[in-house]
Amino acid sequence: MTPPELIRRSALELAAAIRSGEVSAAGVVEVHVERLVEFGWTKAIAFDRFAQAREEALEADRRAREAGPDEELPPLLGVPCTIKESIAVAGMPNSAGVVARAEHRAETTAPAAERFLATGAIQLGATNTSELTMWVESENRLYGRTRNPYDPRRTAGGSSGGEGAAVGSGGSPIGLGTDIGGSIRLPAFFNGVFGHKPTPGLVPNAGHFPPGPTGEAMKMLGLGPLARRAEDLMPVLRAIAGPDPDDPSTSEIELGAPAAVDLAGMRVLVSEQASIVPAKREVRRARETAAAALEAAGAKVETAPFKSMRRVLELYLTALREGAGTTARGLFENEGLEAPGVRTLLKRGGPHTVATRLMLASESLVRWVPERRTRKLLAAGESLTREITDAIGDGVLLHPPFRRPAPRHGATVGRPWVTNAASVFNLAGTPVTEIPLGLNRRGLPLGAQVVAAPGNDHVSIAVAMELERRLGGWVPPRTR
Repeated sequence: MTPPELIRRSALELAAAIRSGEVSAAGVVEVHVERLVEFGWTKAIAFDRFAQAREEALEADRRAREAGPDEELPPLLGVPCTIKESIAVAGMPNSAGVVARAEHRAETTAPAAERFLATGAIQLGATNTSELTMWVESENRLYGRTRNPYDPRRTAGGSSGGEGAAVGSGGSPIGLGTDIGGSIRLPAFFNGVFGHKPTPGLVPNAGHFPPGPTGEAMKMLGLGPLARRAEDLMPVLRAIAGPDPDDPSTSEIELGAPAAVDLAGMRVLVSEQASIVPAKREVRRARETAAAALEAAGAKVETAPFKSMRRVLELYLTALREGAGTTARGLFENEGLEAPGVRTLLKRGGPHTVATRLMLASESLVRWVPERRTRKLLAAGESLTREITDAIGDGVLLHPPFRRPAPRHGATVGRPWVTNAASVFNLAGTPVTEIPLGLNRRGLPLGAQVVAAPGNDHVSIAVAMELERRLGGWVPPRTR
């Protein structure tokens, strides 16, 4: 297989080719390393381990070559992968872009990452993130700004933007990211790949920096896969799922099989009136194309108004603030780091991004929210959650991930409402699969979210697989 053929293959296809001897793990890893180097201008990789990956690939080839006919090899033996820098991997940086943690190295590996690597996947590097993983653009003063592989003038998203750019460029077939307000799905959308936010409690969030919420907001954080091919989502999700003693939010949740999902007669909702400012026409048309493809597969498509989603920003932020157990300033203090003072927040430059400084400054306003108002907002959030899950039932909801394709760098800073279309499903606690739907006339990726009921991760992934079969899925970006 030629390099262009290899970077189009799914992780499952690459694993099968390595086991059969059709290709070598060393060759597969080298092609993906070269692709990441070619797209090095994106700054997707915060810290590489190319040398170690090459050695591990040779060992994978030896293991595959010497395996007996009845020996069961790890399912993804020799397949390259990437992991978001904020997810701990022993010996690797784990700073989330915080300059004060530049020399920090993880002593242990996060449970989900450990399970992921136990499949035989070979980590090529740690991918860039927004500072403290708290904004929709992956920029920090430690690793710099990640650029979109389809247009360097545009964002790769956040906070898993480095992961989105690594997979979207073709440099990694699969990877791990985290999502507390769209942080998997927006990078997947902006970079034209698949991403899945799992059902809360399915995958352990332990081993992440900054630590996830400790209260009710734990359900809003999800660690999940990004992939250039939809068929890889469920195998990776199965590998990383399951309870963990270090994460009390996890539980035993049985995962269904995408192959068992019958689209004939499935109810597919297309959301309407969910935002005061609707998505751009090209985003709406892409979703309409997806709905038509599902209808052709036998699904029953109907529109449904969701006006209550219009106020999700206040509901989401209230639930996150009240259930987090700490503040952004507290994250600094809990790590023994100096929390930025007023002068630091107002000063241009320095060790913190504008987005981080605005977030810290806004926390001082929280004390002015009356307790009665907070209780009403929490109740409204619970009501919206019930409305969404009741409407979806055993079907799915098609919803835009963002108002427009990847915006220019800096265009989202200071505008928290831009994440409404994604963060509403963190509030609702539903599994969501982001699907690529081709490119617009400027060569930027289009896409849509497929939302299922809690526990029905296999349903949204099955829909993603069907749409990939019918509409093509990921389109590799042009090289410069």
